Amino acid sequence: MIEVKYLQLDKTKRSIVISDIHANVQLFKRLLAKLQYTTEDYLFINGDLCEKGPASLEVIDYLRSMSEESTNVYITKGNCDVLFRHVFSGDEGIISYMNRRKDSVLNEMLLKYDKSLDDFPNLQELAHFYRHYFSVELEWLEALPIAFETDDFIIIHAGIENREDWKLTDEQFALSAPAFYEKEHQANKTVIVGHWPVVNYRAKQISSHNPLIDLKKHMIALDGGNQIKVDGQLNALIIENDTYSFTYVDELTNDMIVQHDHVESTKRVGTVTYPNYQMQIIKQEKFFTLCENSNLGIQQWIKNEYLLIEDKQAHCKDDLSTTFLSVKKGEQVFIVDDTCEGYTLIKTNSGGVGWIPSGCLGS
Repeated sequence: MIEVKYLQLDKTKRSIVISDIHANVQLFKRLLAKLQYTTEDYLFINGDLCEKGPASLEVIDYLRSMSEESTNVYITKGNCDVLFRHVFSGDEGIISYMNRRKDSVLNEMLLKYDKSLDDFPNLQELAHFYRHYFSVELEWLEALPIAFETDDFIIIHAGIENREDWKLTDEQFALSAPAFYEKEHQANKTVIVGHWPVVNYRAKQISSHNPLIDLKKHMIALDGGNQIKVDGQLNALIIENDTYSFTYVDELTNDMIVQHDHVESTKRVGTVTYPNYQMQIIKQEKFFTLCENSNLGIQQWIKNEYLLIEDKQAHCKDDLSTTFLSVKKGEQVFIVDDTCEGYTLIKTNSGGVGWIPSGCLGS
């Protein structure tokens, strides 16, 4: 049985839910400022405080302070927050992870004391180091609950099992279940999750990192791909007066003003995301190639510069929007990729990510 804390909330107050900060304390502070957050708000942080970004320890310290200063701050753990368990259990695979993932709280802890993995002959001594110098932080992370439940919603990092008594969900599932939005549950209230980037669900939709708010399905998915996707964002769900809305911040800084209207009539939408990169070429054009996504069985227009062909096998070399957007003169957009021929990949202020003719941005 997972640890679930029940909360009786004052519904006249605003509830804010943020997930997957991923060690980016500056982006988190920007989001709080945009929200005009105060300690009168209920603030939920739904796991994955750590990893992938540059400042896991700073995020931990900041959130510890926030929770000490306000009784309205509630934090759950995510799978990325308990990776130290692999060290303590003697899992040798954590070494290759740390070598591959330099932006890890485990590496930050070593660097703080001018240490490296080479200084530890075995995991037992590495575990002793972590326990000796960082027991406060690790105990705080381990003490975080798995879920919060209110009269109206459940907040949990990855999801709950499809069973009548959802509190019997296995902890590994609760922290790490992939693609929860594609599953079902029997909780009879809205389940709010992070963990799985929402853009992964949009293979046949307009490419976007905006939250999926599906009250008919009693699910809300929040993970905006922060620190994982180049155009990803840190999302905040806002619950106020029984209504749900959202806002976000991201790290795109190259903004431009559209100089010429463009009305997109092709109705091409979609996204290529992990792990569905293998393609079968159908038709090649000057700027884009029509492909069938081998795993999904759907057609997608891949920008030619992103299509790699080796030994007669084609694949998209990265996550990629296959959406074509309309824009209006005077509209502000943010540049995601302006290195390709003929078209520029942009992100709009409403969160849509897609291609427009490069001439729309010219004089």
